[in-house]
Amino acid sequence: MKHFTTNEFDSPDYSNSGINMDTSFLTMLDNAREYAQISFKINSGFRTAEHNAKVGGKPKSSHLVGKAADISCNNSRERHIIFTALIKAGFNRIGIANSFIHVDSDGTDQGGDKSPNVIWTY
Repeated sequence: MKHFTTNEFDSPDYSNSGINMDTSFLTMLDNAREYAQISFKINSGFRTAEHNAKVGGKPKSSHLVGKAADISCNNSRERHIIFTALIKAGFNRIGIANSFIHVDSDGTDQGGDKSPNVIWTY
């Protein structure tokens, strides 16, 4: 990866767990970062089941299989840049919150079991 290290994706309760991230997901995210030309601060990447439960994650969260990340985002300019870059990189499952953007590659069109081509808000 050009723009990330795997430890940026570690679950807080499991050192070096970022190695469990899906390589195709990371390649897409690295491409999105290249398109955006701004840093992506990862709030959450891989999650253990325990950490996922602690933060209120869904039982079938894409974070559990290393196919999701939450990217810190606190203003509308960055939100637009990151969102546009994610779309350009081929992502089609994006959640938008006040302080982060969730992205995952767990849609049925990419071998997952979730609906593709969706955008949601928190």
